[in-house]
Amino acid sequence: MTRNGIHHVTAISGPARRNVDFYVGTLGMRLVKKTVNFDDPGTYHLYYGDESGQPGTILTFFPWEHASPGRIGIGQTQETMLRVPEGSLGWWAQRFVEKGVPHETITRRFGETVLPFSDPDGMKLSLVCVAGIGDEPGWAGGGIPGEHAIRGFHGVSLLVDEGSRTGAILSDVFGLAEAGREGTTVRYRAADTAIGGIVDVRSAGGFLPGREGAGSVHHIAFRAADDAEQAAMVKRLTETHGQRVTAQRDRNYFRSVYFREPGGVLFEIATDEPGFSVDEPVASLGEGLKLPPQYEAQRSRIEAVLPALA
Repeated sequence: MTRNGIHHVTAISGPARRNVDFYVGTLGMRLVKKTVNFDDPGTYHLYYGDESGQPGTILTFFPWEHASPGRIGIGQTQETMLRVPEGSLGWWAQRFVEKGVPHETITRRFGETVLPFSDPDGMKLSLVCVAGIGDEPGWAGGGIPGEHAIRGFHGVSLLVDEGSRTGAILSDVFGLAEAGREGTTVRYRAADTAIGGIVDVRSAGGFLPGREGAGSVHHIAFRAADDAEQAAMVKRLTETHGQRVTAQRDRNYFRSVYFREPGGVLFEIATDEPGFSVDEPVASLGEGLKLPPQYEAQRSRIEAVLPALA
């Protein structure tokens, strides 16, 4: 069955070990895949998610040891929002105090209770309290009590100069519908999925353009069930919206195409199949370094240059 919404979010970070310590050790997410940047095999590509790495839970990073800080601005993701069960934010606020995690006061947006915070590279995130998700499975191996564990993405917020053309693509291509407005922010929601089903588009004409670097989101990936659905989305993007879309690229765990939407944010369309258990069982996801076939012959050299994660 087709599911719309976010497949994964990919960001840039500083040192890999610090990144793992925060997302596994502090947030309790599962490291579901340890591989390399397919375009830069001397760098990790780290994937965090739920127990099985289902679409809508996957936050990934390209960690560069000496990456310069990024700057949030026009054409970028402003914040990545994660779901937690109702009543969990007080527990998380206390944890952030104990762990020294920079965070803001709990606030309200679109009728929801939100705890904004930042990771060690300054990436903007938030925990959003969502009613009725307490029975959804949380990753039990992360050291976080199950009743408070993260349940995938709530959504993302994008910062663009003027959001109408971005919104048209979200609605017409990805199946999200306008669900509310607060100030200059328009909320779009997928009706057919709870996980990763929200995109907030904030129009901020005249604001500085963003700068890519540590703490910034590189791209947002949206779901396609399979190659046929992805091809239909590409056809609509090119013929109706005049977008230039890349050829399909095999990322082992999904197949991807990319385009830069009218607001300047890099979007990806990723297939749900084949998933993260294609090269290792669910029980041992993230334990071994997985390389794409083109780099397997270089394993010894690659392993020698990658930093230790523990």
